[in-house]
Amino acid sequence: MPNFDDILEHIGEFDLFQKRAFFLICFVSVAFAPIYVGVVFLGFIPEHRCLNPGAAELSSRCGWSPEQEVNYTVPNGETFTRQCMRYDVDWNATELSCTEPLEAFSSNKNFSLTTCLDGWVYDPSIWSIVSEFNLVCEDSWKLDAFQSSVNAGYFLGSICVGYIADRFGRKTSLLINTLVNSIAGVLVALAPSYLWLVIFRFIQGLISKASWTAGYILITEIVGPSYRRVVAILYQTAFAFGLLILDAVAYVIPHWRWLQLAITLPCFLLLFYYWCLPESPRWLISQGQNGRAMEIMSDIAKKNGKVMPAGFESINLEEEKEEKEQKENRGPSLLDLVRTTQMRKYTFILMYNWFTSAIMYQGLIIHLGISGDNVYLDFFYSSLVEFPAALILILTTERMGRRYPWATANLVAGAACLVAAFTPEDMHWLKVITSCFGRLGVTMAFEMVCFVNTELYPTFLRNLGVMVCSSMCDFGGIISPFIVYRLSEIWSELPLVVFTAVGLIAAGSVLFLPETKGRTLPETIEDVENFHRHRAKQLN
Repeated sequence: MPNFDDILEHIGEFDLFQKRAFFLICFVSVAFAPIYVGVVFLGFIPEHRCLNPGAAELSSRCGWSPEQEVNYTVPNGETFTRQCMRYDVDWNATELSCTEPLEAFSSNKNFSLTTCLDGWVYDPSIWSIVSEFNLVCEDSWKLDAFQSSVNAGYFLGSICVGYIADRFGRKTSLLINTLVNSIAGVLVALAPSYLWLVIFRFIQGLISKASWTAGYILITEIVGPSYRRVVAILYQTAFAFGLLILDAVAYVIPHWRWLQLAITLPCFLLLFYYWCLPESPRWLISQGQNGRAMEIMSDIAKKNGKVMPAGFESINLEEEKEEKEQKENRGPSLLDLVRTTQMRKYTFILMYNWFTSAIMYQGLIIHLGISGDNVYLDFFYSSLVEFPAALILILTTERMGRRYPWATANLVAGAACLVAAFTPEDMHWLKVITSCFGRLGVTMAFEMVCFVNTELYPTFLRNLGVMVCSSMCDFGGIISPFIVYRLSEIWSELPLVVFTAVGLIAAGSVLFLPETKGRTLPETIEDVENFHRHRAKQLN
């Protein structure tokens, strides 16, 4: 009795139809990138200092340059970008000198300080949510909350929204989530207050990742096993193109509201996929809808210039015993992820690796950006690392399999972080290079966990499994800013030591997973358990 991959071998594993579908679905990945990392520009912290009307008037009367005004009025040589306190003096006093204004108050220049009671003056070259809602100094935590809100949405959406794709179909999930995500993105741009901004951002996070995952699952289910690896990697490479596009658009549009609209409005075009993409035939078969599945398969064969074998057209794929067990009038359940020994092992290892990849991926970006001078250039360089990572995986995973490149990627990321942590400050160039190697390794690990996750779980549970496991990625995204900023207060390189530890543990854990190179996607939980038993017998 043939399985789905047997049919793909006859009608085309990755011919014209699949290539067209893959090209279209890649735009889903491109559109997701600005949502995932857009906070870098939406929440950019511009240079700022305390607004003091009296000091400004004195500066105008004395004809000070901006640099002179800062030197005379900023307390204790505090840098322009971090000023949260100001001198508690009356700048309107007539006896103030234009050369040494503070001498009129104290000969030893010890003055009491006060908070920025009158607000702040921001660099006018960029207008972010920080400058609009004054998310600095004692309110700086609100920027962390804004960034965490989207990750919190990812986390809950991974568990709740992921159910839709397994219950109602990949295409249905993709279209519904795209519509809601686009509307929420527009509402973010129109948010009248900080509270509404966080609420709309949370809704966007709740939905957007589900769109990306549904597209990922859909394309991997309509191509053959020999192309699944390349398709999965290139789908994530499209994410890197989204990063570059975001960087260019943010450079051209320095106002956060217009930037948000610019990256959101094109998403409405993805709704045309209703007429351009098919439902996953593999999912239809798992739901017992063989008629619709065979219609789509026949259409694929026709557009690929192939002919569906006559015998296959009359085969009822649900006759297989495993498929019957799968059709027990119930949908996918969270308990299915831990019901059996192998499923439980897969789930825990994958959840940890999603968590590790997110902590290191986002953490390295934040840590590198702490001392960065040009956010656009730094972001551009970090995005370019995504492309060699994809190329290395394409060249190695087919020859070496999945496990060893994945373990090596985590090992490189962890080792690079350790070297960077103990590199002297005067060798900044070496620190940057090792940090880039760390970013390269964690990018490869991120891409590996994505498509290996889809290869390990059975069809009826695949989307839910990916969403639940990747929810740990979102949890990692929530806490990674706190790890970087809080631990950096103890020792600036301490976050890198933490990244080293979690990376090395992840490298060892993936070796406990089975090799999936060239393996037929499992259709049921029983397939997963049988594969392990077969491997155990071979080893014995």
